Amino acid sequence: MRKLAFVAVLTVIAFCFTASAYAKALKPGQKMSCNNASSITLEASGTSTKGDRGNANVVIWKSSTATTVPISLGPTDHQNFIGGAAGAKMVGIQNMHSMGRSKLVLTGQNNFSRGDSIGDISGEVRITNTGTVTMNVTCG
Repeated sequence: MRKLAFVAVLTVIAFCFTASAYAKALKPGQKMSCNNASSITLEASGTSTKGDRGNANVVIWKSSTATTVPISLGPTDHQNFIGGAAGAKMVGIQNMHSMGRSKLVLTGQNNFSRGDSIGDISGEVRITNTGTVTMNVTCG
């Protein structure tokens, strides 16, 4: 009897640890979902099959608000003019060059009741990789 109880407790503990933080590499076209996550981390990894792009695109559907949100991460993409581009140097505009982000963390908002916020990630969140780059997704 004690052995059975011990195994049951260990099984529950192992399940809790695996359910609390689940990570997966989503290849282009693949889908996954997170349930009642306190945070969801999206991270672009690698470049496209053509090797010329590093931007990753996902579509997120949230059951709490029944909305779909597109998210793009472009760590290799230029987000502004490089200093001197388009005549900026001639008119004295400072260098505003920046690169895109490679990682984004969506966090739960416990101050709202379910569905009150467009950023609510409670309930089921479905993530679909619609880009050409593999995306690492972690449900926390």
